[in-house]
Amino acid sequence: MHVAHLSLTDFRSYSSVELELEPGVTAFVGPNGQGKTNLVEALGYVATLGSFRVATDAPLVRQGAARAIIRSVVVRDDRRAMVELEINPGRANRARLNRSPVPRPRDVLGLLRVVLFAPEDLSLVKGDPSDRRRFMDDLLVSRAPRFAGVRADYDRVLKQRSALLRSAMQARPGRRQSPRRQEAEAGFSAAGAGDALSTLEVWDVHLARHGAELLAARLELVEALRPYVARAYALLAPASAPAGIEYRGTLSTVSTGVGEPGDTGAGPPSTGPAAPVADRAALEEALRAALLEARPAELERGVTLVGPHRDDLFLSLGELPARGYASHGESWSFALALRLAAYDLLRAEGGDPVLILDDVFAELDSRRRRSLADIVSPAEQVLITAAVPEDVPAQLAGARFDVAEGSVTRVK
Repeated sequence: MHVAHLSLTDFRSYSSVELELEPGVTAFVGPNGQGKTNLVEALGYVATLGSFRVATDAPLVRQGAARAIIRSVVVRDDRRAMVELEINPGRANRARLNRSPVPRPRDVLGLLRVVLFAPEDLSLVKGDPSDRRRFMDDLLVSRAPRFAGVRADYDRVLKQRSALLRSAMQARPGRRQSPRRQEAEAGFSAAGAGDALSTLEVWDVHLARHGAELLAARLELVEALRPYVARAYALLAPASAPAGIEYRGTLSTVSTGVGEPGDTGAGPPSTGPAAPVADRAALEEALRAALLEARPAELERGVTLVGPHRDDLFLSLGELPARGYASHGESWSFALALRLAAYDLLRAEGGDPVLILDDVFAELDSRRRRSLADIVSPAEQVLITAAVPEDVPAQLAGARFDVAEGSVTRVK
């Protein structure tokens, strides 16, 4: 798989740009702030329908423009497909495939598979569990695009259920409330607490069903990814302790041997045997039971305390958690290893994804640069951004574009 053409209209800093690309290594070189990352961000958006830099679409549209358009021609097994995305902040985005509209933007997921590493990925090691959950879920969608729908269904149910819990919490007797909340309490009381609890039970069923499907997929993903992470980290940091990953969930029955329910990865893993991976039906039953057990606490706090939205991917170096114990260099190597493992897993399951390295080499010492260059050089297409040509290792010599003042010029 490779990208043969990229066209941007009113995306980030570009009013218009057209790029012809080819297999092999391509480097975008130029000073910081000139728009190099914007180019690879656009390709990442085509692959995931999201930006790795911002949480909303509004910053992606050039100032003063009403919308942004990304067009990319993807070549896979000698077949070409044009994917077009129209980004409309505040309104529904639209997508076309080979110039024909598709019902939903997510219907184009899977046509382009990208593994992108950027400085922001340091948060995979040092950041909150939400960063690691997004890593797992984005990789799930890359493997099987239908999980975009599973994740959307789970998020929708979670939002509805949490709204009901907040209403119930605000209507608890004795709470000091604003006039607006007093009105909400009156409405809640009029509806009857019994009716509210019955409604909550309905949402429990939906949350358990969608949550079990997402949870089962994550567990399978972590098992498949584990040996690739260990191998990639060993190549990048051979003198370091071995890297490990484990899924840590709010259900003790699915935490793969790494602590008690509700753990957030702050401490070392337990030494007990790994729990067997449950099937989807067992997970659904366990989620429903856990939701029922947690209900008093949820009604008190007004939040959903059980489910995949509170789980984490635990990262370890030897017997210690990477978060809080890994050095800066080890953290960089671990974050890189996660992305390289994702690349290797997708490649093993059919076809090279496009590999993007955004301003990576400047952060690595010479040994890690050489190791990374050796690892990625066989990829079908590698896109690199760098501030100066010297940041691109000699092993990755290839096409080069200079990026400056909003223009992109091929020089090699």
